[in-house]
Amino acid sequence: MASADLGDELLCSICLSIYTDPVTLRCGHNFCQVCIDQHLNTQDESGVYSCPECRAEFQERPVLVRNITLRNVVERVLSTEPHQEEITRICCTYCIHSPVPAVKSCLMCEASLCDNHLKVHSKAEEHVLIELNLENKTCAVHKEPLKYYCTKDEICICKSCRVVGEHRLHRVEMLDEASEKKKEKLRNVLQKLKNKTKETEERVQSLEEHWRKAQEKAYGEVEKVTAMFIDIRRPLDDLENRRRLDNLEKKVLSEISRQEELISLSLSDVIQKLEIKKAELSMKMRHIEELCNMTDPLTVLQDPDTGDLCDPEEGGGDEDTGGHDKTHDVDVDGITGMLHAGLSDIMTYVHTISPPKPEEMRPQPPSAPGGEVTAAGEGGIYGQGPADILLDVNTAHNTILIDDLQTATWTGIRQNRTETAERFQNWPQVISIRGFTSGRHYWDVEIRESWLWMVGMCYPSIERRGFKSAIGENNKSWSLYREQVYNQYTVRHDSKYTELLHQISSNRLRICLDYEAGQLSFYELCDPIRHLHTFTDTFTEPLHAALYVYGSSIKILRDRRL
Repeated sequence: MASADLGDELLCSICLSIYTDPVTLRCGHNFCQVCIDQHLNTQDESGVYSCPECRAEFQERPVLVRNITLRNVVERVLSTEPHQEEITRICCTYCIHSPVPAVKSCLMCEASLCDNHLKVHSKAEEHVLIELNLENKTCAVHKEPLKYYCTKDEICICKSCRVVGEHRLHRVEMLDEASEKKKEKLRNVLQKLKNKTKETEERVQSLEEHWRKAQEKAYGEVEKVTAMFIDIRRPLDDLENRRRLDNLEKKVLSEISRQEELISLSLSDVIQKLEIKKAELSMKMRHIEELCNMTDPLTVLQDPDTGDLCDPEEGGGDEDTGGHDKTHDVDVDGITGMLHAGLSDIMTYVHTISPPKPEEMRPQPPSAPGGEVTAAGEGGIYGQGPADILLDVNTAHNTILIDDLQTATWTGIRQNRTETAERFQNWPQVISIRGFTSGRHYWDVEIRESWLWMVGMCYPSIERRGFKSAIGENNKSWSLYREQVYNQYTVRHDSKYTELLHQISSNRLRICLDYEAGQLSFYELCDPIRHLHTFTDTFTEPLHAALYVYGSSIKILRDRRL
Protein backbone atom coordinates (compact mmCIF):
# COMPACT_ATOMS: atom_id res chain seq x y z
CA MET A 1 0.00 0.00 0.00
CA ALA A 2 1.31 3.55 -0.73
CA SER A 3 2.88 5.37 2.23
CA ALA A 4 0.84 8.00 4.05
CA ASP A 5 2.80 11.01 2.67
CA LEU A 6 2.05 10.00 -0.92
CA GLY A 7 -1.60 9.10 -0.24
CA ASP A 8 -3.95 9.31 -3.19
CA GLU A 9 -1.29 10.90 -5.44
CA LEU A 10 -0.31 7.45 -6.68
CA LEU A 11 -3.89 6.33 -7.46
CA CYS A 12 -5.42 6.47 -10.94
CA SER A 13 -8.72 8.39 -10.76
CA ILE A 14 -10.29 5.92 -13.19
CA CYS A 15 -9.45 2.53 -11.63
CA LEU A 16 -8.72 3.85 -8.11
CA SER A 17 -5.60 1.65 -8.02
CA ILE A 18 -1.87 2.46 -8.04
CA TYR A 19 -0.77 3.61 -11.47
CA THR A 20 0.23 1.00 -14.05
CA ASP A 21 2.33 2.48 -16.92
CA PRO A 22 1.25 6.06 -16.05
CA VAL A 23 0.77 8.54 -18.93
CA THR A 24 0.03 12.30 -18.97
CA LEU A 25 -2.47 14.40 -20.96
CA ARG A 26 -1.80 18.01 -22.10
CA CYS A 27 -3.83 19.26 -19.15
CA GLY A 28 -1.30 17.64 -16.80
CA HIS A 29 -3.42 14.87 -15.32
CA ASN A 30 -2.04 11.33 -15.07
CA PHE A 31 -3.76 7.99 -15.69
CA CYS A 32 -2.92 4.35 -16.24
CA GLN A 33 -2.26 3.92 -19.94
CA VAL A 34 -4.89 1.17 -20.29
CA CYS A 35 -7.49 3.16 -18.38
CA ILE A 36 -7.17 6.39 -20.40
CA ASP A 37 -7.00 4.48 -23.70
CA GLN A 38 -10.31 2.80 -22.95
CA HIS A 39 -11.83 6.13 -21.90
CA LEU A 40 -10.74 7.83 -25.13
CA ASN A 41 -12.03 4.88 -27.19
CA THR A 42 -15.53 5.59 -25.92
CA GLN A 43 -15.23 9.16 -27.31
CA ASP A 44 -14.03 8.23 -30.80
CA GLU A 45 -17.53 8.19 -32.26
CA SER A 46 -18.36 11.73 -31.10
CA GLY A 47 -14.98 13.14 -32.17
CA VAL A 48 -14.76 15.24 -29.00
CA TYR A 49 -12.27 14.15 -26.36
CA SER A 50 -12.04 15.28 -22.74
CA CYS A 51 -10.02 14.65 -19.60
CA PRO A 52 -11.87 12.49 -17.05
CA GLU A 53 -10.35 14.58 -14.26
CA CYS A 54 -10.82 18.25 -15.28
CA ARG A 55 -13.16 17.87 -18.30
CA ALA A 56 -10.70 19.80 -20.56
CA GLU A 57 -11.67 19.19 -24.19
CA PHE A 58 -9.42 18.35 -27.14
CA GLN A 59 -10.36 18.71 -30.82
CA GLU A 60 -8.21 15.72 -31.72
CA ARG A 61 -7.41 12.56 -29.81
CA PRO A 62 -4.67 13.62 -27.43
CA VAL A 63 -1.23 12.10 -27.62
CA LEU A 64 -0.35 10.13 -24.48
CA VAL A 65 3.05 11.00 -22.98
CA ARG A 66 4.63 8.43 -20.65
CA ASN A 67 5.34 9.85 -17.20
CA ILE A 68 8.68 8.20 -16.42
CA THR A 69 9.15 10.04 -13.13
CA LEU A 70 5.77 8.91 -11.82
CA ARG A 71 6.41 5.34 -12.97
CA ASN A 72 9.71 5.27 -11.02
CA VAL A 73 7.98 6.53 -7.88
CA VAL A 74 5.31 3.82 -8.22
CA GLU A 75 7.95 1.10 -8.68
CA ARG A 76 9.87 2.27 -5.63
CA VAL A 77 6.72 2.26 -3.50
CA LEU A 78 5.64 -1.17 -4.75
CA SER A 79 9.12 -2.58 -3.98
CA THR A 80 8.48 -1.88 -0.30
CA GLU A 81 4.97 -3.50 -0.41
CA PRO A 82 4.15 -7.23 -0.24
CA HIS A 83 3.95 -9.04 -3.58
CA GLN A 84 0.58 -9.74 -5.17
CA GLU A 85 0.71 -13.29 -3.88
CA GLU A 86 1.02 -11.91 -0.36
CA ILE A 87 -1.78 -9.43 -0.91
CA THR A 88 -4.20 -12.13 -1.93
CA ARG A 89 -3.20 -14.58 0.72
CA ILE A 90 -5.40 -15.18 3.80
CA CYS A 91 -3.92 -13.89 7.03
CA CYS A 92 -4.63 -14.86 10.62
CA THR A 93 -7.64 -13.07 12.02
CA TYR A 94 -6.06 -12.66 15.46
CA CYS A 95 -2.59 -11.36 14.33
CA ILE A 96 -3.67 -7.73 14.19
CA HIS A 97 -0.27 -6.03 14.55
CA SER A 98 1.39 -7.72 11.57
CA PRO A 99 -0.03 -10.00 8.84
CA VAL A 100 0.73 -13.67 9.48
CA PRO A 101 -0.38 -16.34 6.95
CA ALA A 102 -3.28 -18.48 8.15
CA VAL A 103 -3.20 -22.28 7.85
CA LYS A 104 -6.75 -23.23 8.84
CA SER A 105 -10.21 -21.67 9.15
CA CYS A 106 -12.84 -22.34 11.84
CA LEU A 107 -16.45 -22.50 10.63
CA MET A 108 -17.79 -21.91 14.13
CA CYS A 109 -15.72 -18.77 14.78
CA GLU A 110 -15.63 -17.66 11.14
CA ALA A 111 -11.93 -16.96 11.70
CA SER A 112 -8.65 -17.85 9.99
CA LEU A 113 -5.85 -19.15 12.24
CA CYS A 114 -2.08 -19.18 12.03
CA ASP A 115 0.00 -22.00 13.53
CA ASN A 116 0.29 -20.31 16.93
CA HIS A 117 -3.40 -19.46 17.30
CA LEU A 118 -4.38 -22.88 15.95
CA LYS A 119 -2.58 -24.55 18.87
CA VAL A 120 -4.63 -22.68 21.47
CA HIS A 121 -7.93 -22.83 19.55
CA SER A 122 -10.87 -24.73 21.06
CA LYS A 123 -10.97 -28.45 20.28
CA ALA A 124 -14.71 -28.76 20.88
CA GLU A 125 -16.72 -30.69 18.26
CA GLU A 126 -18.71 -27.65 17.14
CA HIS A 127 -15.46 -25.86 16.16
CA VAL A 128 -14.94 -27.38 12.72
CA LEU A 129 -11.54 -26.62 11.13
CA ILE A 130 -11.22 -26.60 7.34
CA GLU A 131 -8.47 -26.00 4.79
CA LEU A 132 -8.07 -22.46 3.45
CA ASN A 133 -9.76 -21.75 0.14
CA LEU A 134 -8.38 -18.77 -1.77
CA GLU A 135 -10.69 -19.37 -4.69
CA ASN A 136 -13.65 -17.85 -2.81
CA LYS A 137 -11.61 -14.81 -1.76
CA THR A 138 -9.91 -13.82 -5.02
CA CYS A 139 -11.04 -13.15 -8.56
CA ALA A 140 -10.61 -16.18 -10.80
CA VAL A 141 -9.68 -13.93 -13.76
CA HIS A 142 -7.49 -11.21 -12.27
CA LYS A 143 -6.30 -13.03 -9.12
CA GLU A 144 -7.17 -9.95 -7.06
CA PRO A 145 -9.16 -9.76 -3.80
CA LEU A 146 -12.95 -9.62 -4.19
CA LYS A 147 -14.08 -6.20 -2.93
CA TYR A 148 -17.30 -5.36 -4.78
CA TYR A 149 -20.68 -6.89 -5.56
CA CYS A 150 -22.23 -6.57 -9.03
CA THR A 151 -25.98 -6.13 -8.50
CA LYS A 152 -26.82 -7.04 -12.10
CA ASP A 153 -24.96 -10.35 -12.29
CA GLU A 154 -25.20 -10.96 -8.51
CA ILE A 155 -21.56 -11.97 -8.08
CA CYS A 156 -18.57 -10.66 -6.15
CA ILE A 157 -15.90 -8.94 -8.28
CA CYS A 158 -12.45 -7.37 -7.92
CA LYS A 159 -11.26 -3.86 -8.86
CA SER A 160 -10.13 -4.92 -12.32
CA CYS A 161 -13.54 -6.48 -13.01
CA ARG A 162 -15.10 -3.18 -12.06
CA VAL A 163 -12.74 -0.93 -14.05
CA VAL A 164 -11.69 -2.81 -17.17
CA GLY A 165 -13.73 -6.03 -17.05
CA GLU A 166 -17.21 -6.94 -18.22
CA HIS A 167 -18.80 -5.36 -15.14
CA ARG A 168 -17.42 -1.82 -15.72
CA LEU A 169 -20.83 -0.50 -16.83
CA HIS A 170 -22.81 -2.33 -14.16
CA ARG A 171 -23.98 -0.98 -10.82
CA VAL A 172 -21.74 -2.25 -8.00
CA GLU A 173 -21.83 -2.06 -4.21
CA MET A 174 -19.33 -2.57 -1.46
CA LEU A 175 -19.40 -6.08 -0.01
CA ASP A 176 -20.62 -5.00 3.44
CA GLU A 177 -23.45 -2.95 1.97
CA ALA A 178 -24.56 -5.76 -0.36
CA SER A 179 -24.32 -8.29 2.47
CA GLU A 180 -26.60 -6.24 4.76
CA LYS A 181 -29.17 -5.84 1.98
CA LYS A 182 -29.15 -9.55 1.38
CA LYS A 183 -29.51 -10.27 5.09
CA GLU A 184 -32.55 -7.97 5.26
CA LYS A 185 -34.11 -9.88 2.37
CA LEU A 186 -33.34 -13.16 4.08
CA ARG A 187 -34.97 -11.95 7.30
CA ASN A 188 -38.18 -11.25 5.35
CA VAL A 189 -37.98 -14.72 3.83
CA LEU A 190 -37.43 -16.18 7.30
CA GLN A 191 -40.67 -14.62 8.53
CA LYS A 192 -42.57 -16.05 5.54
CA LEU A 193 -41.12 -19.49 6.24
CA LYS A 194 -42.19 -19.24 9.89
CA ASN A 195 -45.73 -18.40 8.75
CA LYS A 196 -45.76 -21.36 6.35
CA THR A 197 -44.47 -23.63 9.11
CA LYS A 198 -47.29 -22.50 11.40
CA GLU A 199 -49.87 -23.08 8.63
CA THR A 200 -48.45 -26.55 8.00
CA GLU A 201 -48.60 -27.43 11.70
CA GLU A 202 -52.24 -26.26 11.82
CA ARG A 203 -53.06 -28.42 8.78
CA VAL A 204 -51.50 -31.44 10.44
CA GLN A 205 -53.51 -30.85 13.62
CA SER A 206 -56.72 -30.38 11.60
CA LEU A 207 -56.15 -33.60 9.66
CA GLU A 208 -55.35 -35.55 12.82
CA GLU A 209 -58.61 -34.27 14.38
CA HIS A 210 -60.54 -35.18 11.22
CA TRP A 211 -58.91 -38.64 11.28
CA ARG A 212 -60.03 -39.12 14.88
CA LYS A 213 -63.61 -38.07 14.06
CA ALA A 214 -63.70 -40.36 11.01
CA GLN A 215 -62.63 -43.28 13.21
CA GLU A 216 -65.30 -42.40 15.78
CA LYS A 217 -67.87 -42.18 12.99
CA ALA A 218 -66.85 -45.60 11.68
CA TYR A 219 -67.03 -47.11 15.18
CA GLY A 220 -70.44 -45.50 15.65
CA GLU A 221 -71.71 -47.02 12.39
CA VAL A 222 -70.42 -50.43 13.49
CA GLU A 223 -72.36 -50.13 16.74
CA LYS A 224 -75.54 -49.04 14.94
CA VAL A 225 -75.35 -51.84 12.38
CA THR A 226 -74.59 -54.47 15.04
CA ALA A 227 -77.52 -53.32 17.20
CA MET A 228 -79.83 -53.22 14.18
CA PHE A 229 -79.02 -56.79 13.18
CA ILE A 230 -79.49 -58.01 16.75
CA ASP A 231 -82.92 -56.38 16.70
CA ILE A 232 -83.80 -57.83 13.28
CA ARG A 233 -82.47 -61.30 14.07
CA ARG A 234 -84.24 -61.67 17.43
CA PRO A 235 -87.71 -62.83 16.24
CA LEU A 236 -86.36 -65.09 13.45
CA ASP A 237 -86.29 -68.84 14.02
CA ASP A 238 -85.52 -69.89 10.44
CA LEU A 239 -81.88 -70.95 10.05
CA GLU A 240 -81.69 -69.86 6.41
CA ASN A 241 -82.93 -66.37 7.25
CA ARG A 242 -80.44 -66.10 10.08
CA ARG A 243 -77.64 -67.25 7.77
CA ARG A 244 -78.59 -64.60 5.22
CA LEU A 245 -78.67 -61.91 7.90
CA ASP A 246 -75.27 -63.06 9.24
CA ASN A 247 -73.74 -62.81 5.77
CA LEU A 248 -75.23 -59.38 5.18
CA GLU A 249 -74.01 -58.15 8.55
CA LYS A 250 -70.47 -59.38 7.81
CA LYS A 251 -70.59 -57.72 4.40
CA VAL A 252 -71.72 -54.35 5.80
CA LEU A 253 -69.22 -54.42 8.69
CA SER A 254 -66.46 -55.37 6.26
CA GLU A 255 -67.36 -52.39 4.05
CA ILE A 256 -67.22 -50.01 7.04
CA SER A 257 -63.83 -51.46 8.00
CA ARG A 258 -62.58 -51.10 4.42
CA GLN A 259 -63.65 -47.46 4.25
CA GLU A 260 -62.10 -46.67 7.63
CA GLU A 261 -58.81 -48.24 6.48
CA LEU A 262 -58.81 -46.25 3.22
CA ILE A 263 -59.49 -43.03 5.12
CA SER A 264 -56.64 -43.82 7.53
CA LEU A 265 -54.21 -44.55 4.69
CA SER A 266 -55.22 -41.42 2.79
CA LEU A 267 -54.95 -39.07 5.76
CA SER A 268 -51.76 -40.74 6.98
CA ASP A 269 -50.14 -40.18 3.57
CA VAL A 270 -51.08 -36.47 3.53
CA ILE A 271 -49.90 -35.99 7.12
CA GLN A 272 -46.59 -37.68 6.33
CA LYS A 273 -46.02 -35.36 3.36
CA LEU A 274 -46.79 -32.35 5.54
CA GLU A 275 -44.33 -33.57 8.20
CA ILE A 276 -41.62 -33.84 5.52
CA LYS A 277 -42.49 -30.32 4.39
CA LYS A 278 -42.19 -29.08 8.00
CA ALA A 279 -38.71 -30.64 8.24
CA GLU A 280 -37.62 -28.98 5.00
CA LEU A 281 -38.91 -25.60 6.17
CA SER A 282 -37.08 -26.05 9.47
CA MET A 283 -33.79 -26.76 7.67
CA LYS A 284 -34.19 -23.66 5.48
CA MET A 285 -34.94 -21.48 8.51
CA ARG A 286 -31.84 -22.74 10.37
CA HIS A 287 -29.67 -22.04 7.33
CA ILE A 288 -31.04 -18.50 6.93
CA GLU A 289 -30.50 -17.79 10.62
CA GLU A 290 -26.88 -18.92 10.27
CA LEU A 291 -26.35 -16.64 7.27
CA CYS A 292 -27.91 -13.66 9.06
CA ASN A 293 -25.50 -14.17 12.00
CA MET A 294 -22.37 -14.38 9.82
CA THR A 295 -19.91 -11.48 9.79
CA ASP A 296 -18.06 -12.40 6.59
CA PRO A 297 -19.89 -10.69 3.69
CA LEU A 298 -18.34 -12.99 1.09
CA THR A 299 -19.80 -16.07 2.81
CA VAL A 300 -23.25 -14.47 2.81
CA LEU A 301 -23.12 -13.28 -0.79
CA GLN A 302 -21.58 -16.47 -2.20
CA ASP A 303 -23.93 -18.90 -0.47
CA PRO A 304 -25.03 -21.40 -3.18
CA ASP A 305 -28.46 -22.11 -1.65
CA THR A 306 -29.60 -18.50 -1.38
CA GLY A 307 -31.44 -18.58 -4.72
CA ASP A 308 -33.84 -21.26 -3.48
CA LEU A 309 -34.24 -19.66 -0.07
CA CYS A 310 -35.18 -16.23 -1.34
CA ASP A 311 -38.45 -17.40 -2.91
CA PRO A 312 -40.32 -19.55 -0.36
CA GLU A 313 -43.38 -19.75 -2.63
CA GLU A 314 -41.57 -21.85 -5.21
CA GLY A 315 -40.85 -25.54 -4.97
CA GLY A 316 -42.75 -28.28 -3.17
CA GLY A 317 -46.28 -26.92 -3.61
CA ASP A 318 -48.93 -27.56 -1.02
CA GLU A 319 -50.25 -31.06 -0.72
CA ASP A 320 -53.96 -31.77 -0.73
CA THR A 321 -54.84 -31.50 2.92
CA GLY A 322 -57.91 -31.20 2.04
CA GLY A 323 -60.87 -29.83 1.95
CA HIS A 324 -62.24 -32.66 4.05
CA ASP A 325 -64.24 -34.05 1.17
CA LYS A 326 -66.08 -37.37 0.93
CA THR A 327 -62.84 -39.24 0.23
CA HIS A 328 -61.95 -38.59 3.88
CA ASP A 329 -65.35 -39.52 5.36
CA VAL A 330 -67.28 -42.71 5.95
CA ASP A 331 -69.83 -43.06 3.12
CA VAL A 332 -72.94 -43.48 5.23
CA ASP A 333 -75.22 -43.22 2.19
CA GLY A 334 -73.33 -46.04 0.47
CA ILE A 335 -73.52 -48.25 3.56
CA THR A 336 -77.23 -47.49 3.88
CA GLY A 337 -77.74 -48.41 0.23
CA MET A 338 -75.99 -51.73 0.82
CA LEU A 339 -78.29 -52.38 3.78
CA HIS A 340 -81.31 -51.47 1.66
CA ALA A 341 -80.42 -53.88 -1.10
CA GLY A 342 -79.49 -56.73 1.25
CA LEU A 343 -82.51 -56.43 3.51
CA SER A 344 -84.82 -56.05 0.52
CA ASP A 345 -83.49 -59.33 -0.93
CA ILE A 346 -83.92 -61.09 2.41
CA MET A 347 -87.49 -59.84 2.82
CA THR A 348 -88.33 -60.96 -0.70
CA TYR A 349 -86.89 -64.38 0.11
CA VAL A 350 -88.87 -64.59 3.38
CA HIS A 351 -92.20 -63.87 1.73
CA THR A 352 -91.50 -66.01 -1.34
CA ILE A 353 -90.00 -69.10 0.29
CA SER A 354 -91.69 -68.99 3.71
CA PRO A 355 -95.31 -67.77 3.37
CA PRO A 356 -97.29 -67.50 6.62
CA LYS A 357 -99.11 -70.58 7.84
CA PRO A 358 -102.94 -70.44 7.93
CA GLU A 359 -103.03 -70.88 11.69
CA GLU A 360 -100.81 -67.81 12.11
CA MET A 361 -103.26 -65.57 10.29
CA ARG A 362 -105.48 -63.39 12.47
CA PRO A 363 -109.19 -63.11 11.65
CA GLN A 364 -110.29 -60.27 9.38
CA PRO A 365 -112.38 -57.67 11.22
CA PRO A 366 -116.02 -57.32 10.19
CA SER A 367 -117.02 -54.66 7.70
CA ALA A 368 -119.35 -51.85 8.67
CA PRO A 369 -121.89 -50.22 6.40
CA GLY A 370 -120.25 -48.11 3.73
CA GLY A 371 -117.28 -50.41 3.53
CA GLU A 372 -115.38 -49.16 6.63
CA VAL A 373 -113.79 -51.51 9.11
CA THR A 374 -115.21 -51.37 12.63
CA ALA A 375 -113.07 -50.89 15.71
CA ALA A 376 -111.50 -54.01 17.09
CA GLY A 377 -109.77 -55.08 20.25
CA GLU A 378 -106.56 -57.01 20.59
CA GLY A 379 -106.31 -59.65 17.87
CA GLY A 380 -109.04 -57.97 15.89
CA ILE A 381 -106.63 -56.14 13.55
CA TYR A 382 -105.64 -58.59 10.88
CA GLY A 383 -102.21 -59.46 9.50
CA GLN A 384 -99.45 -61.99 9.87
CA GLY A 385 -97.61 -59.86 12.41
CA PRO A 386 -96.16 -56.34 12.04
CA ALA A 387 -94.66 -55.76 8.60
CA ASP A 388 -90.89 -55.21 8.47
CA ILE A 389 -90.80 -51.63 7.16
CA LEU A 390 -87.45 -49.98 6.39
CA LEU A 391 -87.17 -46.50 4.90
CA ASP A 392 -85.47 -45.90 1.56
CA VAL A 393 -82.87 -43.13 2.00
CA ASN A 394 -82.63 -42.80 -1.77
CA THR A 395 -86.19 -41.37 -1.81
CA ALA A 396 -85.83 -39.11 1.26
CA HIS A 397 -86.09 -35.36 0.77
CA ASN A 398 -82.80 -33.66 1.62
CA THR A 399 -84.22 -31.94 4.72
CA ILE A 400 -85.06 -35.30 6.33
CA LEU A 401 -82.61 -37.21 8.50
CA ILE A 402 -83.05 -41.00 8.34
CA ASP A 403 -81.83 -42.88 11.41
CA ASP A 404 -81.48 -46.69 11.51
CA LEU A 405 -83.77 -46.87 8.46
CA GLN A 406 -86.75 -46.56 10.83
CA THR A 407 -86.96 -42.92 11.95
CA ALA A 408 -87.60 -39.88 9.74
CA THR A 409 -86.87 -36.48 11.32
CA TRP A 410 -87.23 -33.08 9.72
CA THR A 411 -84.05 -31.04 10.36
CA GLY A 412 -84.45 -27.99 8.13
CA ILE A 413 -80.79 -28.51 7.22
CA ARG A 414 -80.05 -29.93 3.79
CA GLN A 415 -78.31 -33.30 3.90
CA ASN A 416 -75.44 -33.92 1.51
CA ARG A 417 -77.22 -36.46 -0.70
CA THR A 418 -77.20 -36.62 -4.47
CA GLU A 419 -80.32 -35.26 -6.14
CA THR A 420 -81.75 -38.12 -8.20
CA ALA A 421 -84.99 -38.79 -10.06
CA GLU A 422 -86.31 -41.02 -7.25
CA ARG A 423 -85.72 -38.46 -4.48
CA PHE A 424 -88.63 -36.23 -3.39
CA GLN A 425 -87.77 -32.65 -4.33
CA ASN A 426 -90.60 -30.42 -3.03
CA TRP A 427 -92.02 -32.10 0.06
CA PRO A 428 -90.28 -33.56 3.14
CA GLN A 429 -91.30 -37.15 2.37
CA VAL A 430 -89.81 -40.64 2.27
CA ILE A 431 -91.19 -44.05 1.31
CA SER A 432 -90.25 -47.59 2.32
CA ILE A 433 -87.93 -49.97 0.52
CA ARG A 434 -90.49 -52.74 0.54
CA GLY A 435 -93.76 -52.70 -1.35
CA PHE A 436 -96.78 -55.01 -0.88
CA THR A 437 -98.50 -56.59 -3.89
CA SER A 438 -100.78 -59.05 -2.06
CA GLY A 439 -101.91 -60.25 1.34
CA ARG A 440 -102.83 -58.53 4.58
CA HIS A 441 -100.25 -56.52 6.53
CA TYR A 442 -100.01 -53.89 9.24
CA TRP A 443 -97.30 -51.57 10.58
CA ASP A 444 -97.15 -49.18 13.52
CA VAL A 445 -95.70 -45.69 13.90
CA GLU A 446 -94.92 -43.41 16.80
CA ILE A 447 -95.16 -39.62 16.38
CA ARG A 448 -92.28 -38.31 18.49
CA GLU A 449 -92.57 -34.63 17.60
CA SER A 450 -95.77 -33.12 16.38
CA TRP A 451 -96.14 -30.17 14.05
CA LEU A 452 -97.28 -31.23 10.62
CA TRP A 453 -97.18 -34.85 9.53
CA MET A 454 -98.78 -37.46 7.30
CA VAL A 455 -98.63 -41.24 7.32
CA GLY A 456 -100.00 -43.53 4.66
CA MET A 457 -99.12 -45.57 1.58
CA CYS A 458 -98.40 -44.85 -2.07
CA TYR A 459 -97.48 -46.40 -5.40
CA PRO A 460 -93.78 -46.28 -6.41
CA SER A 461 -94.86 -44.35 -9.54
CA ILE A 462 -95.88 -41.31 -7.42
CA GLU A 463 -94.41 -38.05 -8.75
CA ARG A 464 -91.25 -36.93 -6.96
CA ARG A 465 -91.54 -33.19 -7.64
CA GLY A 466 -94.29 -30.56 -7.82
CA PHE A 467 -97.30 -29.80 -5.62
CA LYS A 468 -99.10 -33.00 -6.63
CA SER A 469 -96.22 -35.13 -5.31
CA ALA A 470 -97.42 -34.77 -1.68
CA ILE A 471 -99.02 -37.97 -0.37
CA GLY A 472 -102.82 -37.66 -0.54
CA GLU A 473 -102.70 -34.96 -3.23
CA ASN A 474 -102.83 -37.46 -6.12
CA ASN A 475 -104.57 -40.70 -7.11
CA LYS A 476 -101.46 -42.74 -6.26
CA SER A 477 -101.38 -42.16 -2.51
CA TRP A 478 -103.55 -42.29 0.64
CA SER A 479 -102.74 -40.53 3.92
CA LEU A 480 -103.78 -39.49 7.42
CA TYR A 481 -102.88 -35.82 7.95
CA ARG A 482 -102.41 -33.79 11.12
CA GLU A 483 -101.79 -30.01 11.39
CA GLN A 484 -100.91 -28.63 14.84
CA VAL A 485 -102.21 -25.04 14.64
CA TYR A 486 -105.83 -26.11 14.40
CA ASN A 487 -105.21 -29.56 15.89
CA GLN A 488 -107.08 -30.94 12.92
CA TYR A 489 -106.95 -34.48 11.51
CA THR A 490 -107.99 -35.34 7.95
CA VAL A 491 -107.64 -38.28 5.61
CA ARG A 492 -106.65 -37.49 2.03
CA HIS A 493 -106.67 -39.13 -1.41
CA ASP A 494 -106.52 -37.54 -4.86
CA SER A 495 -106.76 -34.04 -3.28
CA LYS A 496 -110.05 -34.99 -1.57
CA TYR A 497 -110.11 -34.35 2.18
CA THR A 498 -112.30 -35.91 4.88
CA GLU A 499 -112.10 -34.39 8.34
CA LEU A 500 -112.12 -36.78 11.31
CA LEU A 501 -114.84 -35.95 13.81
CA HIS A 502 -112.98 -36.98 16.95
CA GLN A 503 -109.53 -36.02 18.24
CA ILE A 504 -106.59 -38.41 18.50
CA SER A 505 -104.98 -38.54 21.94
CA SER A 506 -102.35 -41.26 21.40
CA ASN A 507 -99.08 -40.61 19.59
CA ARG A 508 -99.11 -44.14 18.15
CA LEU A 509 -100.96 -45.26 15.04
CA ARG A 510 -101.47 -48.49 13.10
CA ILE A 511 -101.86 -48.72 9.32
CA CYS A 512 -103.49 -51.91 7.99
CA LEU A 513 -103.57 -53.12 4.39
CA ASP A 514 -105.73 -55.80 2.78
CA TYR A 515 -104.44 -55.67 -0.79
CA GLU A 516 -106.91 -58.06 -2.45
CA ALA A 517 -109.89 -56.48 -0.65
CA GLY A 518 -108.67 -53.00 -1.63
CA GLN A 519 -108.79 -51.68 1.93
CA LEU A 520 -106.32 -49.34 3.68
CA SER A 521 -107.25 -48.58 7.30
CA PHE A 522 -105.90 -46.30 10.06
CA TYR A 523 -106.18 -47.03 13.80
CA GLU A 524 -105.26 -45.16 16.97
CA LEU A 525 -103.26 -47.42 19.30
CA CYS A 526 -105.08 -46.70 22.55
CA ASP A 527 -106.91 -48.97 24.95
CA PRO A 528 -109.05 -50.17 23.36
CA ILE A 529 -107.71 -49.75 19.82
CA ARG A 530 -109.87 -47.26 17.95
CA HIS A 531 -110.61 -47.30 14.22
CA LEU A 532 -110.15 -43.93 12.48
CA HIS A 533 -110.83 -44.41 8.76
CA THR A 534 -110.68 -46.94 5.91
CA PHE A 535 -110.04 -46.19 2.23
CA THR A 536 -111.56 -48.61 -0.27
CA ASP A 537 -110.04 -48.80 -3.73
CA THR A 538 -108.69 -51.18 -6.36
CA PHE A 539 -104.92 -51.35 -6.02
CA THR A 540 -102.93 -51.76 -9.24
CA GLU A 541 -99.31 -51.29 -8.10
CA PRO A 542 -97.17 -52.29 -5.11
CA LEU A 543 -98.01 -50.20 -2.04
CA HIS A 544 -95.13 -48.66 -0.07
CA ALA A 545 -95.30 -47.07 3.36
CA ALA A 546 -95.05 -43.25 3.08
CA LEU A 547 -94.18 -40.60 5.67
CA TYR A 548 -94.38 -36.79 5.53
CA VAL A 549 -92.57 -34.89 8.33
CA TYR A 550 -92.32 -31.13 8.82
CA GLY A 551 -91.17 -29.99 12.24
CA SER A 552 -91.87 -33.59 13.21
CA SER A 553 -90.27 -36.97 13.77
CA ILE A 554 -91.89 -40.34 13.04
CA LYS A 555 -90.51 -43.70 14.10
CA ILE A 556 -91.62 -47.05 12.69
CA LEU A 557 -92.16 -49.51 15.55
CA ARG A 558 -90.81 -53.05 15.16
CA ASP A 559 -92.17 -56.28 16.61
CA ARG A 560 -94.89 -54.46 18.54
CA ARG A 561 -97.99 -56.44 19.47
CA LEU A 562 -100.88 -55.09 21.57
